[in-house]
Order: sequence, then C-alpha cells, then structure tokens
Amino acid sequence: AATAPGKKITARLKRTLPVRGPQAPTLSELMRWYCLNTNTHGCRRIVVSRGRLRRLLWIVLTLSAVGLILWQCAELLMNYYSASVSVTVQFQKLPFPAVTICNINPYKYSAMKEYLYELDKETKKALETFYGFSEGKSKVRRSVDDWNSTGSDFFEQIPLLKVEDFSRTATELHTGQKRKIEGSVFHKDSSIVNSGDSNDIIGFQLCDANNSSDCALYTFSSGVNAIQEWYKLHYMNIMAQIPLEIKEKLSYSAEDLLLTCFFDGLSCDKRHFTRFHHPLHGNCYTFNSGESGTILSTSTGGSEYGLQVVLYIDEADYNPFLVTSTGAKIMVHDQNEYPFIEDIGTEIETAAATSIGMHFTQSRKLSKPYSDCTETGADIPVENLYNKSYSLQICLHSCFQKAMVESCGCAQYAQPLPAGAEYCNYKKNPNWMYCYYRLHEKFVKEQLGCQQICKDACSFKEWALTTSIAQWPSVVSEDWMLRVLSWDKGQKLNKKLNKTDLANLMVFYKDLNERFISENPANTLVILLSNFGGQLGLWMSCSVVCVIEIVEVFFIDSLSIVLRRQWQRAKKWWSGRQQGRAAQATAGDVERQGHENPACIDEDLPTFTTALRLPLPQDSPLPRTPPPNYSTLRLETAFTEQLPDTLELGQH
Repeated sequence: AATAPGKKITARLKRTLPVRGPQAPTLSELMRWYCLNTNTHGCRRIVVSRGRLRRLLWIVLTLSAVGLILWQCAELLMNYYSASVSVTVQFQKLPFPAVTICNINPYKYSAMKEYLYELDKETKKALETFYGFSEGKSKVRRSVDDWNSTGSDFFEQIPLLKVEDFSRTATELHTGQKRKIEGSVFHKDSSIVNSGDSNDIIGFQLCDANNSSDCALYTFSSGVNAIQEWYKLHYMNIMAQIPLEIKEKLSYSAEDLLLTCFFDGLSCDKRHFTRFHHPLHGNCYTFNSGESGTILSTSTGGSEYGLQVVLYIDEADYNPFLVTSTGAKIMVHDQNEYPFIEDIGTEIETAAATSIGMHFTQSRKLSKPYSDCTETGADIPVENLYNKSYSLQICLHSCFQKAMVESCGCAQYAQPLPAGAEYCNYKKNPNWMYCYYRLHEKFVKEQLGCQQICKDACSFKEWALTTSIAQWPSVVSEDWMLRVLSWDKGQKLNKKLNKTDLANLMVFYKDLNERFISENPANTLVILLSNFGGQLGLWMSCSVVCVIEIVEVFFIDSLSIVLRRQWQRAKKWWSGRQQGRAAQATAGDVERQGHENPACIDEDLPTFTTALRLPLPQDSPLPRTPPPNYSTLRLETAFTEQLPDTLELGQH
C-alpha cells in the first residue's frame, strides 16, 4: 500500500513528459512522440484530433499524401534517366564520304578455272544427273600447282543429295547411289515451301568427323539455291588455301574496273582510289579513303559536283556457278568505318546510269545510365579484328570469328584472321564445315551470346541514299560512246565493248544540309531535387530537415528500439536458461542424497518409526522437549493506564 502512490506518480510523469528518440521503450510511444513534435501537420493532427471519425479522416488524408509523394517522386526519378532528342540543321561545306566499289564477281573466271577445275567438274556432273544438263568437255587443264588435290575425295564425302522422301533416304546426284540419312534435317530456305513432288528437294549432308552418327541434312526446295550453297561451301574451302598475293592478281585491278572518273567537276584517276581485298568480293576500291591524310569535301550539291565513274564489269568473265547477277556493289561510309559490302552494299546494274543522292546525318546517343550504348567499344569483351572504329557489325562478326576459332580450331574465310589462327580448309580441318554450320545455327538463334555482349555505338554517321536508275547509254548515243570507250581501252581489251559490260555511277549530295541528332538529359540533378522539394512541400508541408527527421525516427530510432527489445529478450532467455540449469543441478543433488541414505532404501513412504531411525548430524546435541514458558500464561493489559473502576474491582 505504501508503494501505490509512487507508481501513480511515475505513471503520470511518463504520460506528461515527452519521451525522446531511442529512449522510448516501445515503437508506439516513439511514433506518438514523433507525431507530437514533427513539422508535418498531418501526423500531428492524427494524435491531437478528438473523435474517431476525425482521426480516421486525418489518417486517410496523410496516407494518401504519402502515396502521392511516392508516385510523383518515382515519376520524377524515371524522367531523370530519360533524354530529349534535339535536331540541328546546318548549311555548310560537307566532307565527302568514302565510296567503296566492288565487282559482284570477285575473281576473273578465266584466271580461276585452274583452281576450280575439280569443283566445276563435280557441279556439272550433278547438273547432268539431276537436270539432264550437259556440256562439252572443258579444255582447261589443271596447273602444276594443284590447290585442290584432295578435292575429289572431299566431294565424295559431301556430295549433293536428292531427297526422295522423308523416310531418311537420299540419292547421290553424282554416283546415283542411295544412302540412309541420319541426324537432323534443316531447311535452309524454309520461306520457299515446295508443296509438289518431294523428289525436287535436294541438299547435302554434313557429319561430325569424330562421330559419324552425328549428322545434319541441309535441304533446299530450290535446286538453284542448293547448288549455289554447295558450290560456295567448297569454293571458300579452296580459296582459303590460296595465298593473298595470288588472289589479288586473280581479281580485278583498278585499270580493269575503272574506265572514267570525275569528282566535283574535275577529272580523277586510280590514284584517288585505295585497294583493299575483300574475301568474298575480291579486290575492292575505295574513293576518298583518307589514308593519304586528306579528305575531299564539296561545297555544292547536285549530280554535277559529286563522284561520276564508268565501270567495266566484263560479264563474259563471270563465274557461272558462284554469282547469278551482273553489276557492281557499292557502299557509302565514313573513312573510319569498315565497308560491309556483303551485308549492306547497294547493287548497281549494267547498261544503266545509277544516280545516288545523299543526305548526311550525325547521331549521338547518351551512354549509361540513359541507354546501353558504348562510346569506343573498349568496354566490350570482344577483340576488334577489323582495325576500324567500333560498330555493332564489327562486334558481331568478331565475336562469331572468336567462337569459330575456339570451337572449330580454325577461322572462317569470310572474316579477318585473329592472331595465331589460320583459315579453315579440309586438308587440315576435315571437320570445319560441320562445325561451322552448327555454330552459325547457334549464332542465328542468339545462343552464342554475341547479341547480348555487343552494343550499339553511341556516335555514328549515316548517309541516307536515294537511288534512281535510267537507261544508259541511250540508243542514239550508244554507237559512238562504245566506240570511244573501246578506243580508250582498246590496247588492253583487244575487243569492242558491249553496253552490258558497262555501268555508270553517280554519287552526290542532294543538298548541303547537315542534320545533327543528339540526346540531352531531360532533367539535371538540380531540377530533380527542386521537383522533389516541390512535391514534399505540396503534399506534406515538409522540407529537407523534415526528411532527415523521418530518416532519424523511422530508421535509426526505430531500429535501435527493436534491437534493444531483442537484446532484452535474449538476456531474459539466457537468465532463465541459467536458472533452469541451477535448479536441475540442485534437484539432482537432493535426489542423490536421498538415495544414499540407508534408512530410505524402502520405496514406501516414511513413517514415524523410520524417521526415528535417521542418523543424527555429528556434533549436535540431542533434541529435547523445551520447558514451558510460563510467562505466556500471564495476562498482560493492552493499555498503559487502568481505569479507576477496574482498579477497584481488582482490589476486591
């Protein structure tokens, strides 16, 4: 009863005095203290409002304001990583791009026949067997340097096949023998579905040299496509064995390809062209390559002030099995960009004047965190094999070539050689064709990881091309023009030119408008913080100090209270565990003492007789009955003074 007033005073002080920060014993008391002392009015109104309805209303309003703040701040944060696109148009003197020109036929067929003798012979036999096509015997004999001496054996290993049905049976076009098809079937031109006779489907089978049961049959619904694919497969194998110096001589020289040249109204010649050897297109020539340190420019738009060339195509010397079209391929590109003629080249036809008008555009994108592009390609884990500035195509081709070397042990012929590698050929790498097709299949299906590793370049230049074609030369001017051109080249050609051997090309700026497309950050850090402050002030009447207060209370103080409570619980649990162990130890001692007493051997409950038999402690007197305390029999008054009437009664 004496401590009750003290508890009441402590409880009253606890209710009136504010509990500060992590000193609050519970989270509810901490939240109450925060609501009473914070600068955000909504939280304070929740605590001081009277009535459940009004308090519930303030809770809803406060939570709605918090939700709106989170939503608006998330929108601001996402907009911070967005970019705005600006387009700038300038009128000025423009540098002229590099123009790369290649003949569609990579090598002169008359010079290549000795290297392709066995391959051409097998191709003609296949055509005769399947289509009844026959030719007279070729008069061209193989040279002493037999670059395909093992060709016949390899052609027998990978012959053209006629798929009679889909019962895994095929007929060799060369020998007429039937063989059983094992492994998977791949349709290389599945977009062309042949719904007719299955006998029209032809292809070839590739098997793993180390495992003959692991094979794949590549079928084509068109015989033309099948023969060309099969021919190119063996063609690349033969070309990979010929040294580069010999291949450059087998292809077209600048004098062979270029008949006339004009740039910006002035005459030009082969000195303005730079040769580079393309594996699939032979000798190609680049105008204004910039290797001499000078880049030509133009200050006037129009076809009269661009590049004008007349090309000699020489259709009669085309390889009939390798290419089926006539003309040239060109590509407009930057001086530091590698010309991927085989991918994005523009074809121009013979007996026509092809005019290509250009619009120049420079583009620049923002790198991380705005987009996933690369500035120089240094952050891409793929070696650049082309010795040119980074581009997505360079990365993809280099990545595939690296995977080719690692998986197949040799490099693919159509791409540059990595350091220490050599091109595949079936003399040294009899398994490379099967490996290449399997690897290319994975590359197309994006299973090699190249598409995931390679990124777009942040900066690039682009020339938008507009092509128009006109008949050239005209009927009235054909005779004299061909005579003059034949006279100019007569000493080398020794024959009259045909208009199907010529192509007229004009490349020029349509106008001198340079468009510059750039990305700029839509928001800066200052704008982002200002927008955050505006949202906090609008919905919660809060400032930066308020935000710091929220962090302190809801994260630091709340975490300290939770940790303190957990620590107290852990201490309480540990103390209880220690006390339990002590109690168990004491109980065990008592139990052992009882079992050691000889008087308590019997399992029956103790009686008065057995209790008398218990041994007495040593050095202790025997227990005796104490004498009675007679003073307790006396009557003691409860008062110090006795009344007079009771005193008289006592005397009597």
